[in-house]
Formats: sequence, C-alpha cells, structure tokens
Amino acid sequence: MELDELRQAWQALGRQLERHDALQLRLLRERRLDRARRHLRPLAWGQALQILVGAGMVALAALLWASAAAIPAAIAAGVCVHLYGLATIAAAGLVLSRLRAIDYAAPVAEIVDRTAALRRAYVASGMIAGLPWWVLPPVLLVLLAGLRGVDLAARAPWLVWPSLGLGACALLASWGLHRWLRDPRRAALRARLGDFFAGPALRRHRRALDEAGRIGRE
Repeated sequence: MELDELRQAWQALGRQLERHDALQLRLLRERRLDRARRHLRPLAWGQALQILVGAGMVALAALLWASAAAIPAAIAAGVCVHLYGLATIAAAGLVLSRLRAIDYAAPVAEIVDRTAALRRAYVASGMIAGLPWWVLPPVLLVLLAGLRGVDLAARAPWLVWPSLGLGACALLASWGLHRWLRDPRRAALRARLGDFFAGPALRRHRRALDEAGRIGRE
C-alpha cells in the first residue's frame, strides 16, 4: 500500500471513530433526557389527581345549587368551594401545559428554561391547592349541613367561626412569611424553600438535565 493510500485509510478510520463517538454521546444524552422525562411522571399524576379533587369540589357545590338551598351561609360556602374547585383545576391545567411544552429534542439550555417555567407553575399550583385548606374545613361543613337544610353557622357558631378565625390568621401568617422571604438578604433561604416545595420529582429531573448537559463537555 502506498503512503497516500495509507494516509487516506487512516483519515477514513479517524472519521469513522469520530462518528462513532458522536453517536455514542448522542445516545448517552438521549438516555439521560429520557430519564429526566420519566422523573416528571409522578408530577403529572399529582396534577391529574388535583384536577379530580377540583372537579369533586365543583360537583359538591353544584349539588348545593341543585338543592335550591336558601341558607345564606351555605350559599356563601358553596360559592367559595366552587371557586376553589375551578382555581385548582385551572392551576393544575397550567402545570400540565408547561409539562407538555418541554421538547426533549431541543438543546439542554432550552429544556432547562422550560423546566424553570414548569417549576414556577407547579409551586403556584401547590399554593393555590394547599393554602385555602386553612379555612376550607369549616366552609365544607357549612356546605354539607346546607345540603341537609341545616344552617350550621347559626346552629353551632362555636364550631364555625373560631375555625374560620384561626384559618384566616394562618393565611395571614403565610402571607407575612412570603413577604419576609422576598427580602434579597434571604435569597438563599428562599431558594432552599423553593427547592423543597418543588418536590423530589423536579429535583431529580434537574439532576438528570445537568448530567445530560455535561455530556460532550467533559
């Protein structure tokens, strides 16, 4: 074999090895991204469950409307429960739309940006679904009693109003904590709490994305 032929063969072998290495890196990156996608499945299931809970709240309020109850306290409770159900459904729907917007064929940086939007929507959805439960138990009791034609707020005010007062105080305390955490001096604490409330699924997802992003740079 002449020198030129040997050089060409060597160059062809080098290109083949480069293609092989590039293919292996791409396959490894795709496996990491597929793992990241799987980590978000529990999050999607949780939002689907939240939609079912919201639909149940709307259905419960609809029973009150169908009963033509004339108890003012029960009607007010029904409005609150109805609005809560609609809000939880809308919040969960927004999270699912953010989840579907993640394109795992896109560059990792873009996936990270869309994941950040998903994280914000998920934390907000959790607050919308969770914080009202400080006051929802007595509201639900008033609604359920209204379905039986009983004005619980008038019959047992000691059961309804103290619970509502304590719940309102807890909501105010939560709002105050939120305002306190917005101080730039508490950015690190706010970030740690944000990671905690984002949940394990998003934390594992972010780690898998970081691994995918490091592939090819090391």
